[in-house]
Amino acid sequence: MNKTHCGYVALIGAPNAGKSTLLNTLTGARISIVTPKPQTTRGRVRGVVNEDGAQIVFVDTPGIFDAKPSFEKAMVEAAWSGVGEADVLLLLVDAVRGIDNNVRRIIEELKKRGSKTVLVLNKVDKVEKPQLPVLAKELYDMLNFEQSFMISASRGDGVADILKFLAPRMPKGDWLYPEDEMTDMPERTLAAEITREQCFLKLHAELPYGLMVETEKWEENDVKGKRTLRINQVITTEREAHKKMILGKGGAMLKLIGSAARRKIAEALDASVHLFLFVKVREKWKDEPQSYSAAGLEYKK
Repeated sequence: MNKTHCGYVALIGAPNAGKSTLLNTLTGARISIVTPKPQTTRGRVRGVVNEDGAQIVFVDTPGIFDAKPSFEKAMVEAAWSGVGEADVLLLLVDAVRGIDNNVRRIIEELKKRGSKTVLVLNKVDKVEKPQLPVLAKELYDMLNFEQSFMISASRGDGVADILKFLAPRMPKGDWLYPEDEMTDMPERTLAAEITREQCFLKLHAELPYGLMVETEKWEENDVKGKRTLRINQVITTEREAHKKMILGKGGAMLKLIGSAARRKIAEALDASVHLFLFVKVREKWKDEPQSYSAAGLEYKK
């Protein structure tokens, strides 16, 4: 294999367009967490795919929306920063939701930047087929896309075509990652993200956005030839009422979250995992610089 091409591809779009699902499908691994809640992805997440001699580094960015609080603005800035690094942009549009204000805002910004962009209509399996060409034409009237794809990221339909398109478009250069590496995310961070995902999935719409998970302790041992991890994580929330919600009656909800997270972490890291969760209340954690760093965001006063 002639490893002489390597480049960055940014996945951008409105919240819940399916960027994280697409990244996981492209890499065949659980790299970016996926929940029904918008703005689940906070910092940039990279996934690596090797295709036809080219190494494609996909950058999953937070959903772009009209952000008001500082923490949310930092998420949107992280998304546009990812755009600036990319050789190719993939704009994901939820075919069910269509063109909303967030999509219009993103396209207007792309026009200003003059960025070459590929259109990816996602969730096409949930839309009547005659609607798709109409939606695509409306989007092309707004921006002259380099190419377009219609996919279902969750089912994998059409995803291979994206890779075939991108591989020959990667610039010449040495590969940045080993052939068997699928992400540059540290395992401690991945484990924390998996637990945050399970918090959202188990508590559904009841849980507010003001939640952060950090891995505080990480011990690794070899037990009878099996990699064994002891992990302590802290779930931080903004209010005492939220803490009670996470704990559940007699700690039942926290136990449910921990059990699911432990299984997913063990699967992702191919290890035996002992996971211990603690819940703390920090009312203004979103105003603390270290919280931005933990989320992979840039803090600005």
